[in-house]
Amino acid sequence: MLETREQWENRLIIGVDEAGRGPLAGPVSVAALCFLCPQAEKDLAQRLDDSKKLSEKKREALFEELTSQPEKILWAHRFSPPEEIDALNILQATLKAMGDVAGTLYNTPHPSTPLILVDGNHPIKTLPSKAVIKGDGRVAAIAGASIIAKVLRDREMVKLDQEFPMYGWKQNKGYGSKAHRDAIGKHGMTPHHRKSFRLKTAA
Repeated sequence: MLETREQWENRLIIGVDEAGRGPLAGPVSVAALCFLCPQAEKDLAQRLDDSKKLSEKKREALFEELTSQPEKILWAHRFSPPEEIDALNILQATLKAMGDVAGTLYNTPHPSTPLILVDGNHPIKTLPSKAVIKGDGRVAAIAGASIIAKVLRDREMVKLDQEFPMYGWKQNKGYGSKAHRDAIGKHGMTPHHRKSFRLKTAA
């Protein structure tokens, strides 16, 4: 079972994670999640995991559970679009979005001051937070945030695929597959591509 508030001195935890830092196209998706109900946290912790280790079907089912219980689970989400990524760089754009979503939950009235746990090795400098290496596979609140971030980004890429079907975003979700790179070489880049990534395309 993943770590819950009991492993963190029973502190109320806000978990933060992202999806989509590596793709050539599309936004970075960032989510924050806080379990208000200890029992809901314990129940879901038995089934949560790093979103990349779960099947799409399991992610979708867990997403519905995580986002449909506002009295038990708070969550916030934001996309950092390609133009923001290009202006700030991928790390700073991700950290900015993390600060926004974590701040939304942190500033919500709570019975005690929450502990913000961020997946990875970069805490949020604008908020009291702690970075947790591989946190999406260790901490229930971070795992929940990773699922929300992943599901909403995948849905966004499927939607964008309808506008630009030649890049195969429904399948590759914007990652640099050979077919995606070949399509960039043939059709050029769209407003949804990250220009600062200096893409190497097929000749």
